Amino acid sequence: QVQLVESGGGLVQAGGSLRLSCAASGLTFTNYLMGWFRQAPGKEREFVGGITYKGVNTYYTDAVKGRFTISRDDARNTVYLQMNSLKPEDTAVYYCAADRTLSLAVTKSGGEYDYWGQGTQVTVSS
Repeated sequence: QVQLVESGGGLVQAGGSLRLSCAASGLTFTNYLMGWFRQAPGKEREFVGGITYKGVNTYYTDAVKGRFTISRDDARNTVYLQMNSLKPEDTAVYYCAADRTLSLAVTKSGGEYDYWGQGTQVTVSS
């Protein structure tokens, strides 16, 4: 049974930082591209960024580029989302997702991901 479990969310002031973790189990982690998505209240789910297998490539949406960093630790079956210089508009539930592909192009469409976590809330106060 595949499980993706996010952690690390919380309340932070604007300009602050948080690091989200997503621990995967029940799959061969190294065979998966990992993505991060977010969904704010009343809005559609939005792609944040992703990292290919072995961490060869990363991709970030323009809204977070230069502030967020995605990394992975294959020994721990974990992917991370380091979020710096947080803004109130970053407030959302953040989800990690796994796409079984060895492609070196990061998957941006949520529909192509095979597994999803339950999400973790990030709230940025102004």
